Amino acid sequence: MQTSEPEGSSPNTAEAASQSSEPKPASESALETARRQLYRAADHLDIDPNVVERLKHPEAVHEVTVPIERDDGSVSVYTGYRAQHDSVRGPYKGGLRYHPGVTRDECVGLSMWMTWKCAVMDLPFGGAKGGIAVNPKDLTLDEKERLTRRFTQEIRTIIGPMKDIPAPDMGTDPQTMAWVMDAYSMQEGETVPGVVTGKPPIVGGSEGRDTAPGRSVAIIAREAIDYLSWDIEDTTVAVQGFGSVGAPAARLLDDYGANVVAVSDVNGAIYDPDGLDTHAIPTHEEEPEAVMTHDAPETFSNEELLELDVDVLIPAAVGNVLTAENADDVQANLIVEGANGPTTSAADANFAERGVPVIPDILANAGGVTVSYFEWLQDINRRTWSLERVHDELETEMLNAWSVVRDEYESRDVPWRDAAYIVALSRIAAAHDARGLWP
Repeated sequence: MQTSEPEGSSPNTAEAASQSSEPKPASESALETARRQLYRAADHLDIDPNVVERLKHPEAVHEVTVPIERDDGSVSVYTGYRAQHDSVRGPYKGGLRYHPGVTRDECVGLSMWMTWKCAVMDLPFGGAKGGIAVNPKDLTLDEKERLTRRFTQEIRTIIGPMKDIPAPDMGTDPQTMAWVMDAYSMQEGETVPGVVTGKPPIVGGSEGRDTAPGRSVAIIAREAIDYLSWDIEDTTVAVQGFGSVGAPAARLLDDYGANVVAVSDVNGAIYDPDGLDTHAIPTHEEEPEAVMTHDAPETFSNEELLELDVDVLIPAAVGNVLTAENADDVQANLIVEGANGPTTSAADANFAERGVPVIPDILANAGGVTVSYFEWLQDINRRTWSLERVHDELETEMLNAWSVVRDEYESRDVPWRDAAYIVALSRIAAAHDARGLWP
């Protein structure tokens, strides 16, 4: 899923150009990555360096203490965050995660990625990210509900359908969002479904939201395969992570005719050179950690899956899995990022030198925030869309974004990642230019 980075004084545009060509670390935080990509995109655009300076920093970072009573009567105290990066194009938008590794800087870096992702999809949102430093597996369901409701109360004044709209992330789910919505609504004195997205459809959630990130990965992979003039029926695919992103992506690519030969979960990977029946393999949501129980000719570790000789590799599990250490061993001819931040800068440089296209996460997995936008529209207008309409609208939005990024890729002769960031930054910079700076 994702990562983070430290604060520091930032270089001007000229300094950024030299910084982007420096040797890159084997692993870096989300904030380091987000800033590095900001500088790289700025190098290709004639934009005000003051806008770049502003975008290096979040507009606000909120840190709160979240005490809860445990089931045994004891009290535990956790720390929660909400980083709000940029709102020039609309309300803040981004996930809430429950994970022991949640930090302030991680939330800042991921909020920047959300700004880029919303802009590349041309959605009227800015970026945010938040969470609580907690292992949700250590909580009972009742404790998780109490934690969620208390956290909602602590950040209630800074969220809202026209302010900041959270969504599920690592360690949270539709039920978590339903608790957030209810806690917020109770304090507001009215039902406010638009305060969060990713809710169960029964309380204002959208059909198709749960599979949207994986669906967009498959759509973009299909378009990239076609762009490379490959026959999709002769194309082999390996997917690391058979969860909420990887499973829908693998199954839809299977439906498109691709030959999905390997998938994995936390315990390892299964491989069949003749192709797997992805619909017969339980997803993590359907049956946790069940991939390895499925009958297949060969099994591998997650690390070995990344190095399989396949046409398309989709890292859809966690961040920083493609690094300087394993990049030379990656044999795929195309990488489509399903997880957030799976490729470090050092690995990115390696792939660019070898001519291996990498389709970035801010485009490929943007189906999640796009269908969240659809959910927000449904909530605001009190109208429900059918699953067919959601799929049709998502297909349209993904193809539009692909087309714009492809045009930048071709006209500027830059890597796909740079092309996506150029699209995003140009839109954000134009909005900042139009609105100006409050005195």
